[in-house]
Amino acid sequence: MELFGTYPSWSLLIVRVVLGVIFFGHGAQKMFGWFGGHGLKGTIGYFQQALKIPPWLTVFCAVAECFGGLAVLVGFLSRPAALGLIIVMLVAIERVHWPNGFFINWSLQPQKGHGFEMNLALIAMAAAVMVGGGGAVSVDRLINPW
Repeated sequence: MELFGTYPSWSLLIVRVVLGVIFFGHGAQKMFGWFGGHGLKGTIGYFQQALKIPPWLTVFCAVAECFGGLAVLVGFLSRPAALGLIIVMLVAIERVHWPNGFFINWSLQPQKGHGFEMNLALIAMAAAVMVGGGGAVSVDRLINPW
C-alpha cells in the first residue's frame, strides 16, 4: 500500500469529505475555540479535570482532529490522517462513551451521556479511507495518479 496511492472512487470522495468536515469542525473547536468551542487551553483543562487525560494527549487529540480532519478533507496523506482519527475515536470510546452503552442518548436523559454508536460509524468511515485512500479528486490522487 503506497502512502499516496488511492483508488479513483467517487464513494471514497463522499466518505472522505464528510469525515473531514466533521473532524475539522470538532478539532477547530478544540484548537482555536471556533464554532463555539473552548480553544486549546479550555480543552486541556476539561480533559484533564473531567477525563483524566494528560495535556500532551489532549494536544495530540486536538491536532489530529483539526489537521487530520483537514488532511482527510482535501485528501492529502489520507491514510495516515485517517489512522490518527481512528486512534482519537478509540480513546473517546474508552474514556467517555463505553460506560453509556451503544446508543446515542436521543432522549437527552440527564446524567446519561452518549454511547459509542457515532464513534463506531466514524471509525468505519476512517477505515474505508485507510483501505481505499483519498479517492477521486484528492491531493493524493494528483500526486500518484496510478
